[in-house]
Amino acid sequence: MKKYFTRSCCVLLFFLGMLSLKSCKITRFVVYNFADIKDYKIFPKREIETDSLQFRFPEATSPKAPKEVKLSENDSTSFENFLSKNKTVAFLIIHNDSIQYEHYFHKYDAASIVPSFSMAKSIVSILTGIAIDEGKIKSVEEPVTNYVPELKGKGFEKEKIKNLLQMTSGIKFNESYVNPFGDAATYYYGRNLRKQLYKMKLEEDPGTEFKYISGATQLLGLVLKRALKDETLSDYLEEKLWRPLGMEFDASWSLDKKKNGIEKAFCCINARARDFAKIGRLYLHQGNWNGHQIVSESWVNTSTKVDTTEGAAWNYQYQWWLPTKEGDFMADGLLGQYIYVNPDKNLVIVRLGKKEGDVNWPQLFVKLAQRY
Repeated sequence: MKKYFTRSCCVLLFFLGMLSLKSCKITRFVVYNFADIKDYKIFPKREIETDSLQFRFPEATSPKAPKEVKLSENDSTSFENFLSKNKTVAFLIIHNDSIQYEHYFHKYDAASIVPSFSMAKSIVSILTGIAIDEGKIKSVEEPVTNYVPELKGKGFEKEKIKNLLQMTSGIKFNESYVNPFGDAATYYYGRNLRKQLYKMKLEEDPGTEFKYISGATQLLGLVLKRALKDETLSDYLEEKLWRPLGMEFDASWSLDKKKNGIEKAFCCINARARDFAKIGRLYLHQGNWNGHQIVSESWVNTSTKVDTTEGAAWNYQYQWWLPTKEGDFMADGLLGQYIYVNPDKNLVIVRLGKKEGDVNWPQLFVKLAQRY
């Protein structure tokens, strides 16, 4: 009994000690207990402001929206009930630039903030394409050490920007989100991303094999930041996308720390459903926004076409997922955040959620696209 009491006290003191170290990554992991769509409240952030001239999707005069979902041979349910039960907080279908369906759940509405999680990776890709268009970055064939010399002498001279974009980086990284000692937790909850990036190691040659890791995008974000010099990623996002696209709401980007922090490039752009839909609309129109070329058409096409060279996976290109080989593509984030784009159908779908739910969302998007 005494041994049990002593052991229990030690455990209690250990956790109390952890809680007292508020800068500790493991403490944050224990306190917040895995990623949540309210996490934008717990991290420091940079604000991203919109312009006074806002773009709004008109509502369709005769909307074509799904009424029900077939669950089995003899069972179906309303579309709203299906979405709600599967932890959806926002669902938009935009066809021919008009809103066919827009619904919010669980006390969320059009003004509710939801973190992008890994959908941010697709946005970082857009910003990288713009930086190349502007000559700030010469080419995707450049080695990352041109921008991050701290990685010289560790094999990263062979690491091309393209390898980061296609997730063929060969970087040693544990992507587990349930391991408080893993790299993903360190990057998400940690407070010194620069230090973590400088400690990176390779486990295989770049351009050999596809391996999805958030560390690759964080390194891409540092490459982009170095190319931008004094401008932050948030500044660049505001200047190149948020204002030109006439976003309806201001946004923010979570940082690793308040003082001299850098953006969590692999995740954590905090915005609203309609504004995420505008990211989809930009790529739906090959980077053109109402007559103004925001990012080059060639970048959009390269980012979203099937390519299996240099170890790349057919279903993942420049930080965009390809659900089929029919030309559609999507941004995909943890807990079921999606921007799905189908150019052939002139269609954009946005789904935001508290959790993924018991649904294969990409498969559902493809089925919904067949209605249009």
